[in-house]
Amino acid sequence: MLGREEDRVADGVEDDDEPDEWDKRIFSTGCALENTKLNDCFYEKKDWRACKEEMQAFKECWKRRGNDQRTDSKDA
Repeated sequence: MLGREEDRVADGVEDDDEPDEWDKRIFSTGCALENTKLNDCFYEKKDWRACKEEMQAFKECWKRRGNDQRTDSKDA
């Protein structure tokens, strides 16, 4: 029987606690917590429509932190 580390290597999954480029970009928005909650909701429910509260919280954080200017995103 393989140990935990060997299982990850055998599965091709690395256990890397260092933030990657995606993590760094999300953390730099100031909305990492809201992003995590939104992603967790979608993962659990498999339907963005079931995650309206999480999406709204993320949008509010995004605007509050001034990220609209950094991405030139516009409200639809």
